[in-house]
Amino acid sequence: MLRKIWITIFFSVLIWSAIKPYNYFTWFLEVSPAIIGFIVLWRTEKPFPLTRLVYILILIHCIILMVGGHYTYAEVPLFNTIQEMLEMSRNSYDKVGHLAQGFIPAMIAREIFIRKKLINSKAWENFLIVMFCLGFSAFYELIEWFVAAFSGESAEDFLGTQGYIWDTQSDMALALLGAILALVTLSKIHNRQLEKLDNKV
Repeated sequence: MLRKIWITIFFSVLIWSAIKPYNYFTWFLEVSPAIIGFIVLWRTEKPFPLTRLVYILILIHCIILMVGGHYTYAEVPLFNTIQEMLEMSRNSYDKVGHLAQGFIPAMIAREIFIRKKLINSKAWENFLIVMFCLGFSAFYELIEWFVAAFSGESAEDFLGTQGYIWDTQSDMALALLGAILALVTLSKIHNRQLEKLDNKV
């Protein structure tokens, strides 16, 4: 049941996002990770099924990417409204994306670490999960830099800095915060789902 709902929501939002986006270059750049993620999940569903929690979190992350791809991260309407209401200097939807970039990969990494029994110490496990997410965020910033360098002005919407000179650093800081928040708030729920999954596999 979850599989059908997941796939329906994924492709519904994907198709919507592809209909008259802000521009197709930005749409492709933003949506590509979601499509790659779908392919990876499809290939690993039988040999390495994930918990319901992690599947739901991945879907949420994909939706965030697709919405950003449709509007660009600097022009998401709801966050334009929030910007006006709170008299903010920028549209902050991209910050939601970078918080999720730490929050959701943290739970994916945690699931892999625990089920593969890669680390014996819980303290080291949490530390390495957080460092993985911080490294992943930094790697994504390097990808953005690479794309901008080779695409010129056409990549401005992909970067979404909106004139903020500390955009890269704040993005990585939010990913770090997201990873820590995920471990603090979801570890117990995740553990229960891992136990149920172990009984089924």
